[in-house]
Amino acid sequence: MTDCIFCKIINGEFGTEFVYENEYAVVFKDINPKAPTHLLVVPRMHVESLNELEDKKLMGELLQTVKDVTKKIGLKSYKTLINTGKEAGQEVFHLHIHVLG
Repeated sequence: MTDCIFCKIINGEFGTEFVYENEYAVVFKDINPKAPTHLLVVPRMHVESLNELEDKKLMGELLQTVKDVTKKIGLKSYKTLINTGKEAGQEVFHLHIHVLG
């Protein structure tokens, strides 16, 4: 999707530093953090929201990415959040998992 900010970040158009990345997802710091650690886990494939995610392997890989990045940075306790839909507070319509610690 050409106008998606997260697709542009994934494609390197903004020079965003990735905290972690693998073949399924990238992880970077939220620009408006709500906690001392606030990361976004974003699938490389454009999926508008959790409601549109049909790929069960990708579902699992996203949660594994959360585990891998929190282990890498030494974050033992954290909260995850997925806003799904405008009414639930989703602002960027590319699925992403907030990791707050």
